[in-house]
Amino acid sequence: MSKVPSLTLNNGVPMPQLGFGVWQVPDDEAAKAVATALDAGYRSIDTAAVYKNEKGTGRALAASGIARDDLFVTTKLWNSDQGYDSTLRAFDASLDKLGLEYVDLYLIHWPLPSKNAYVDTYKAFERIYADGRAKAIGVSNFLPEHLERLLGETEIVPTVNQIELHPQLAQSALRAFHERHGITTEAWSPLGSGRGLLEVPTIVAVAHKHGRTPAQVVLRWHLQLGNVVIPKSVTPSRIRENIDVFDFELDADDLAAFAALDEGKRLGPDPATFDMG
Repeated sequence: MSKVPSLTLNNGVPMPQLGFGVWQVPDDEAAKAVATALDAGYRSIDTAAVYKNEKGTGRALAASGIARDDLFVTTKLWNSDQGYDSTLRAFDASLDKLGLEYVDLYLIHWPLPSKNAYVDTYKAFERIYADGRAKAIGVSNFLPEHLERLLGETEIVPTVNQIELHPQLAQSALRAFHERHGITTEAWSPLGSGRGLLEVPTIVAVAHKHGRTPAQVVLRWHLQLGNVVIPKSVTPSRIRENIDVFDFELDADDLAAFAALDEGKRLGPDPATFDMG
């Protein structure tokens, strides 16, 4: 049984607040990593076409014996497939690799403003949603200007925007935009992608205070902000550690200390200019 609470998306679909990401996990390792995560209690699995591990992920889901209704599966459309018809073809390919009849959440991976196709792409998402093949649709790495355009030119408000978010990039303005429009914030790279975040003295001190690891207190910070969070690991002990964050809370002093760490520090690309196809 999973101990992870769910948030309710703006279309009424429940989404586990903590999930398991498989970015950079090779396909032949994905099945084992996902199986370990499912055994530890994760029920939300986040993959993407460009990760090239949808097949391995799907094998683990099929072998798990867990009822499909108890799983929450996210995948994402890659940039080179943006456009109405190409999106529909790419979605079919992802479903086939996953071995599923539907996904719970389908995301546009990047806005790719240079291609100027994300509105038509999202209209294809709306068709996929209307056909019941995605229980929810959303976006990833969208800035307010991209979201504003979708809100003005399409029918369905995105349920989720999955963005880079960690204590050194707290994304306060974008999170406030999401809240105004009923969009759930989901954090990728929540632990800073191994770039030294977990050695920051403030985080180490808060971890020591609670008798927890730095990763656990960072994940707890995300949860208390109201983010959905998808930590990634292939190490079984860390996979289990990352889900063991529901029996303690950060206090006001901890949250203030974390807030002081925000320096607008991106580890990934800038969505305003990223154009890799």
